[in-house]
Amino acid sequence: MSRSKGLTSVINGGVTGHIVPIVVTNKCPFTIWPATAPNTGHPVTANGGFTLKPEQSSIIHTPWGWSGRIWARTGCNFKAESTKNTTSPPTLKPACQTGDCDGQLECNGLIGKPPATLVELTLHTDKNQPSFYDVSLVDGYNLPVSVIAGRSPDCAIRGCVRDLKGICPLELQVKDARGNVVACKSACLAFDMDRFCCRNEYGSPEKCKPSLYSSLFKGTCPSYVSYAFDSPSPLVSCLVKELYVTFCPAGWGDRHGSHLEQYASY
Repeated sequence: MSRSKGLTSVINGGVTGHIVPIVVTNKCPFTIWPATAPNTGHPVTANGGFTLKPEQSSIIHTPWGWSGRIWARTGCNFKAESTKNTTSPPTLKPACQTGDCDGQLECNGLIGKPPATLVELTLHTDKNQPSFYDVSLVDGYNLPVSVIAGRSPDCAIRGCVRDLKGICPLELQVKDARGNVVACKSACLAFDMDRFCCRNEYGSPEKCKPSLYSSLFKGTCPSYVSYAFDSPSPLVSCLVKELYVTFCPAGWGDRHGSHLEQYASY
């Protein structure tokens, strides 16, 4: 599907019946590759992934009751690699620096490789019921994102006050081949320790407390889930007719332009 600058594309994804339009917009000064993955028992939407250049939007027609996640991939190159055995079909290497799903443009139900900022959704099954959504850093961070539904501020998840990659501790950093920080791992992802992952003896809010790392995430992105037992819960519950998911929302990037230059060639 062709997408020129500013064009809004509609991705039906085979969905019929009652739907919630999810408008995904790229306000980043570089191309991103949004992706979707359903939770078990729910259909794939938008074939699992697509391309958005700066200032472009796409509308995903999502069925009532759908539950899953949306994230953005960065630094992608989907060119096929030829194999030494010419009788074999071309294969795809890991294509994206962040959020990759087995090298595919269309993830088709695959979950992206962390770290990546996740929009988590459970949509209503009736127009009089609320939908639930949050933005999670439990699997780490790659881009800021906002989620807006209606005009109530209580139904909005704002972006970050600054780019978390710019202040990411060294031990959490994910770098590209040129040494640029392209993502920031969560402490759970980086260290795989129970006290950071809130499991086993730390599997309760009483035992699993915020760490210095999750506190850094929370201070930078206060509307997001910073760790498994973040409290008060950042989960939003609202009646929605449509949702607006915006990567690099308005105002983001004004204070840290140098961190954006790394994507200029992609």
